[in-house]
Amino acid sequence: MASVKMEQIVEKMKLNNFTPELDVSKVRIKVPDINRPALQMAGYFEHFEATRLQVIGFVEYSYMQGLPEARKKEIYKRLLSYEIPAIIFCRELIPDDLFLKIAVENNVLVLGTKKATSSFSAEIIRWLNVKLAPCISIHGVLVDCFGEGVLITGESGIGKSEAALELVKRGHRLVTDDAVEIRKVSDETLVGSAPEVTRHFIELRGIGIIDVKTLYGVSSVKDTQNIDLVIHLEDWNKEKEYDRLGLEEEYVEYLGNKVVCHNIPIRPGRNLAVICETAAINHRQKKMGYNAAQELYRRVQESIANGRGDDDED
Repeated sequence: MASVKMEQIVEKMKLNNFTPELDVSKVRIKVPDINRPALQMAGYFEHFEATRLQVIGFVEYSYMQGLPEARKKEIYKRLLSYEIPAIIFCRELIPDDLFLKIAVENNVLVLGTKKATSSFSAEIIRWLNVKLAPCISIHGVLVDCFGEGVLITGESGIGKSEAALELVKRGHRLVTDDAVEIRKVSDETLVGSAPEVTRHFIELRGIGIIDVKTLYGVSSVKDTQNIDLVIHLEDWNKEKEYDRLGLEEEYVEYLGNKVVCHNIPIRPGRNLAVICETAAINHRQKKMGYNAAQELYRRVQESIANGRGDDDED
């Protein structure tokens, strides 16, 4: 099962550690959800999601401070007896000494942040959803082209890297070459990124490895990108019938999510970079509500109908 080190969360979210005597490196987060233990503070522990990060905001904190000492001790002991990965106090709230003492006794990390509870909760959930999302690795190239994530696939040596390099020279941004790590962050969204080792590098047969970030600057690369469109390159086959109108979309599926896919036949003289740019712009236009193929079909139908009308008048 995928997990995230608590050290990464502390660094990413800039959290304060109220329990420095505990070892942060041993804690790992396995679920992308959080829990606000309001009901638990009131003594209700049925269905308590103890495996989640526990976030305490102003409401929970105020309730805790208003409890009698005996009740505080009882609730704290019961809450912190669970195997909680960490408890995070928001809004610069400071846990009392009794809470910290029982937390250390039960080996439960207590952390703090300056951020408001709602904004912190939204940010940590979004970040964990990406880090803990189901992930696969495929052979291909991912480029940010006019804001659209274009995943270029095809057999080895067909020209994917050359197309990506030409796109970078035309002002677009490389995400990854050769290996694409795809994460399913929601039922509609796939995010692609590069393995740490090969990030910002492109392999060109006959030349070798080039560092795109060094050659073309930081504006030519990007760490992650939503995958909006797949362009599959294949050798031209004169026996195969290729789609020339595009009235019906074709799809490819990754991790259960469908992505629009164009099969592009390759033959000498075809400019792959221009084709990829045009496909990206056309896809963006379709998302904005205009489909050129449907418009052509409508005009043809109108022309046929008008021709029939003229015949009837004759």
